[in-house]
Amino acid sequence: MTLNASYEPLALVPVKRAIVLVVSEKAEIVEANLERKIRSEKAELPYPLVIRLVRFVEIPRKLRRHVTNAILFARDGYRCQYCGKHRDELRRGESLTRDHVKPISRGGGNTWDNVVTACTRCNARKGNRLPMECGMYPRSTPKEPRYVVMVWYSRGLNAVQRRYVEQFYGEAV
Repeated sequence: MTLNASYEPLALVPVKRAIVLVVSEKAEIVEANLERKIRSEKAELPYPLVIRLVRFVEIPRKLRRHVTNAILFARDGYRCQYCGKHRDELRRGESLTRDHVKPISRGGGNTWDNVVTACTRCNARKGNRLPMECGMYPRSTPKEPRYVVMVWYSRGLNAVQRRYVEQFYGEAV
């Protein structure tokens, strides 16, 4: 995991990239697995779990707003927001889809506060209708996730990395 100079979690990077950043003095190792080492012909470094950039990097706001299915499904716990089925409970041929609470054809947008996860069966049943027209209301109010949560929703963090996210944002992921 890479932290900004302010200790804000930024991204998960491969170990190779983390080592390049550390060796080029663009980052420092904050947490390492001391049982594992990265060895080269002339050097030995601890296996980095968390690195921190030496200089602050600004995150453009527009990159934070992009709605992707992977992050949407993770935000909603991989559950249909109408029937509550988890993706592991879906029948053969069914899958999770993106549903627009207010359909685009009726003025709704492709925004975090208008999209929810729906199974193919519920999405087809709701169709091009508003929740009050079909009696289908999402189980939770859709909202834009915080940036770091959005980035890591669909990725696995180890306990050390999760601790940094929780410390910075004050919430569990």
